[in-house]
Amino acid sequence: MAKWLRFEHNGTTGFGTLEGETIAVHDGDMFNNPVASGATLSFGDVTLLTPTAPSKMLALWNNFHEMRIKVGGEIPEHPLFFLKSPNSFLAGNQEIRRPVGYDGRVVYEGEIGIVIGKTCSAISEAEAADAIFGYSCINDVTAGDILKADETFDQWVRSKSFDTFGVYGPVVATGLNVDELRIKTVLNGDERQNYPVSDMIIPPKRLVSVLSHDVTLFAGDVICCGTSVGLGAMKEPTNTIDITIDGVGTLSNTFNN
Repeated sequence: MAKWLRFEHNGTTGFGTLEGETIAVHDGDMFNNPVASGATLSFGDVTLLTPTAPSKMLALWNNFHEMRIKVGGEIPEHPLFFLKSPNSFLAGNQEIRRPVGYDGRVVYEGEIGIVIGKTCSAISEAEAADAIFGYSCINDVTAGDILKADETFDQWVRSKSFDTFGVYGPVVATGLNVDELRIKTVLNGDERQNYPVSDMIIPPKRLVSVLSHDVTLFAGDVICCGTSVGLGAMKEPTNTIDITIDGVGTLSNTFNN
């Protein structure tokens, strides 16, 4: 198992593996035989970046049984997904910002994210296992009052693609048994979500396979697997939101109303 991350240090962007509080710096391509340079950095001395630089972030709706039962509706035959645009991507330890001119609810959604490791299109479920590089923590932030503000058109992309609304990290963890993982969300010290990956309606390998028949996936792309019960608005003047997945770590951010 390894925990891959990207960072900025002294004006230079780099990547490597995190071991405790030490980063083993690597050269080359994270997804294609990276080589340890021998240099190390302290985690506290770098600025954390999103662990990859995706071309796109696909995000799921109605992909957990418990959430589907709560909100109603049928089990989807095909993944119900939308896109979060690259301007929204935000790393851990950074501030989620309220959109200018919007004073409505800003909602957190703790999720697990699949990180793609190579270009894939129309692949089988067996091939999808090899296309998954690892997993990361996701906060799929939403401007809740915009999503259904227009009776004629649900505004998924707009409500979820404001700057800083596509939060993920702090690392991409490889070699995990994903079926044993849980996603925990803590808002201002209060646990709001704690649900198992095993409750997923369309599990990771099948998800990657099916989505690859719709859009070509590239190395570094992220699939947000959807959320379960417990999502909600960040209401306090100052908020700290932590999303934890054992084996990945904790994605921590702030939001000021």
